[in-house]
Amino acid sequence: MLPARRRAANAAREREERSAELEAKVEQLKEAVTSHAEVDQAIGVVIAVGGVTPAEAWDVLREVSMRTNTRLRLVARQLIAWPRTHELDPAIRVELERQLAQRRSTADPVATEPR
Repeated sequence: MLPARRRAANAAREREERSAELEAKVEQLKEAVTSHAEVDQAIGVVIAVGGVTPAEAWDVLREVSMRTNTRLRLVARQLIAWPRTHELDPAIRVELERQLAQRRSTADPVATEPR
């Protein structure tokens, strides 16, 4: 191949590679936006169910994910579906209840005093 043709072929190959990289990044960003929206909605569910602040709901969601060894996005999806399906993974339900009870007991000093 002539040097000019070789350069043109290399440039075309580089453009194709760059285009593929950009398409992959766009897909990652789309997934991140969807995941973020799901997490935000799940925080809303935790707020409604647990009567906690948004910051506390985020902590609850994160703890449930870590303690059940379930991806945060999957916990969020289950929590979003829960009001509609009335189904929630038993491990997630137990940990959610535990996390909310823990926050209730630390938020209400009277509840932790012995009778």
